[in-house]
Amino acid sequence: MARAPLLQLSGISLTFGGNPVFDDLDLVVQPGDRVALVGRNGSGKSTLMKVMAGLVEPDKGIRVVPPGVQVGYMEQDPDLSGFETLGDYAASMLPAGEEYKVPMVAEGLKFNPETPVATASGGERRRAALAKLMAEAPELMLLDEPTNHLDIQAIEWLEAELKDTRTAFVLISHDRAFLRALTRATLWIDRGQVRRRESGFEGFEEWRETVWAEEDEARHKLDRKIKAEAKWAVEGISARRKRNQGRVRALAALRDERSSQIRRQGTAALELESGPQSGKKVIEAKGLTKIFGNKQIVRDFDLRVLRGDRIAFVGPNGVGKTTLLKMLTGELAPDQGTVTLGTNLEVAIFDQARAKLDPEATLWDSLTNDPLMRVSGASDQVMVRGNPKHVIAYLKDFLFDERQARAPVKSLSGGEKARLLLARLMAQPSNLLILDEPTNDLDVETLDLLQDILGDYDGTVLLVSHDRDFIDRIATATVALEGNGIATAYPGGWSDYAAQRGALAVEMPTKSGSSHVNLRADVKKVAEGLTFTERKRLEALPAIIAKLEAEINKLTDFISDPAMFTTEPVKFRKASEAIAERQAALAAAEEEWLALEERA
Repeated sequence: MARAPLLQLSGISLTFGGNPVFDDLDLVVQPGDRVALVGRNGSGKSTLMKVMAGLVEPDKGIRVVPPGVQVGYMEQDPDLSGFETLGDYAASMLPAGEEYKVPMVAEGLKFNPETPVATASGGERRRAALAKLMAEAPELMLLDEPTNHLDIQAIEWLEAELKDTRTAFVLISHDRAFLRALTRATLWIDRGQVRRRESGFEGFEEWRETVWAEEDEARHKLDRKIKAEAKWAVEGISARRKRNQGRVRALAALRDERSSQIRRQGTAALELESGPQSGKKVIEAKGLTKIFGNKQIVRDFDLRVLRGDRIAFVGPNGVGKTTLLKMLTGELAPDQGTVTLGTNLEVAIFDQARAKLDPEATLWDSLTNDPLMRVSGASDQVMVRGNPKHVIAYLKDFLFDERQARAPVKSLSGGEKARLLLARLMAQPSNLLILDEPTNDLDVETLDLLQDILGDYDGTVLLVSHDRDFIDRIATATVALEGNGIATAYPGGWSDYAAQRGALAVEMPTKSGSSHVNLRADVKKVAEGLTFTERKRLEALPAIIAKLEAEINKLTDFISDPAMFTTEPVKFRKASEAIAERQAALAAAEEEWLALEERA
């Protein structure tokens, strides 16, 4: 016998001015559903979730929840007034005798239930809201970006809990790895329409592109039909002096249909302009030690960063990743050890705390008042990679509309603030990017574009992130901070780190004492011959060599047009320099492979 739905929406319509957020929406959530709710920033995901939770009343339509079914919603900005501690809030709806669940969940989410509400950070408040929902275990959980403010260990704990739960859930997240691991169905919001696919997030992007391709083909056919009918109507006037009014009305209907179609929002026009090439050696850190009170950040830490490296820094919240970044860039002095910065560095920083955005300033002022973007004598222009551009046009590149230009920063969503910071970051040339939690609040499409941009960036990237998929796509090496001053470097991204750490745990048990880290040489021997890191490097080099060869061939084809030297001299020069740089890298990689292969 089929079970009754946990939640049903019928004929839901909702408009917040302009185009409808939803129109005549029908939606059913069944027991056991594990649903990814996806869509662009601003498409209405959170609004739909609030309608599902009964917190937003639609203009029309009905919401039905069967008697006895509890729907729980994780609040983005929970109201903790009236509660003394985070634990008091998290346990407030639990039956007597079940308060023990809160400390269990809090341990996994890594917050202290005894923390006073008055001193709790925004991230701690969100974790308390998530703990409240997890402890209550309703029949249906509505989770809006639950992994924000969680470190990777807490994300993996939450992932495991949700895998084991019998509770149905609908999940909004930008974390691809999290979505792929947990979901069995996908709801996609696109221009007021909600489509459901009975498959998890894996494969969503291919499905989305197929839907868009079919939509573009249908629109193309409609445009051709309108063009043909319009031509008939014009010719009919001169040839017959009398037109078939039925066809005229049909043409008007076709034009109405075409004009009513809502244009797809583009992706943010992200583009990074590399500054002058830095020296080959970007950062040389030797013997770094840093202690705050009784907390040791790193101990005897060595690191060499070369031009073109993409290094991810991972570890629990509060372990000291941002502190280490500040030491490596010279912003903070170590207690012991030295940091030597390379030559000709131009640094651009994406700030985790959004500290560079004045909440009271408008978006317009946030760009025009930036000393690095100011255009002398022009209050409506910003300097973008050496060229002036109208501030509205530049904001539109990052998906802001003209009305938002004079709005205060405090009115923006988290994703919009991240986009505004990216707009400032990408206006300036650089050859060293410091990205501290850049993925928070960005939609999947913008993350895709950011990944592609970083892939083409000629400079060096230091990255702090809890997004495992993003690290895998970007990092060439991962530095893991494990607490008590221990930091270890691993070749590759998060998955490589996890695999190597497991192997190391078997091959060479962890010893107490100082941590000596170097991306280019690991002094701990795991066998006669090559070190563990060298063996991993030997395995990775063939793919690196193949990639360099492919890039050289692609660039060579690009400049093979004889006219390019005269018509596009700047592009020709940059491509030629890129070929020379990659040929040098290829020669070095081949020499390294040969040396390692001989030793192996």
